[in-house]
Amino acid sequence: MSSKSGLAQRLAIVAGFENPSASLEQYRTPPELAAHLVHTADLQGDVEDRTVVDLGCGTGMLALGAALRGPTRVVGVDVDPAPLATATENKRKVASASAVEWLRADATRAPLCPDGPTTVVMNPPFGAQTGNEHADRAFLETAADIADVSYSIHNEDSDEFVEAFTADNGGEVTHAFRASFDLPNQFDHHTDTSRTIDAEVFRTEWR
Repeated sequence: MSSKSGLAQRLAIVAGFENPSASLEQYRTPPELAAHLVHTADLQGDVEDRTVVDLGCGTGMLALGAALRGPTRVVGVDVDPAPLATATENKRKVASASAVEWLRADATRAPLCPDGPTTVVMNPPFGAQTGNEHADRAFLETAADIADVSYSIHNEDSDEFVEAFTADNGGEVTHAFRASFDLPNQFDHHTDTSRTIDAEVFRTEWR
């Protein structure tokens, strides 16, 4: 197993969004955060020899991180075809040995029914846009339907919401850790050159 820092170095070459959508909250997951999430999942036995599904995969950061840790297969799901094209090129650059498929579909209604042990990894929309509050709820619903464990990134202070939702849907949050998320100036409503926000990552077991 490569180190967490080694994984982050491999993922640093993953290209982000060429024309990101504000309504879809398309941000490139920082390589260091992706490496931390995937490395933690791997240490818990949640990657190797399992199916890994990246819901709202964008350009493939989490999916490709998982692909470097020996899963049976990886499926990245995203509704936007443009980042999926970038994800295909990123797969070539990362050169993982594991099979990776890209599926254009709504991640909140993913047409998937994986066989065997399945892990979801995801960086869903935080619901920061007006009228899009708790957009991450539908992603959690999909994870509950298709996986027995999930790792998800959420805005800070989401613990009460995530824990209540998972409990209501037969799940249990087993691990949580704080993380930093770097946001570049890429939308008209951004006023800072860049901004770092606090985020939280949750590991959930679904029954």
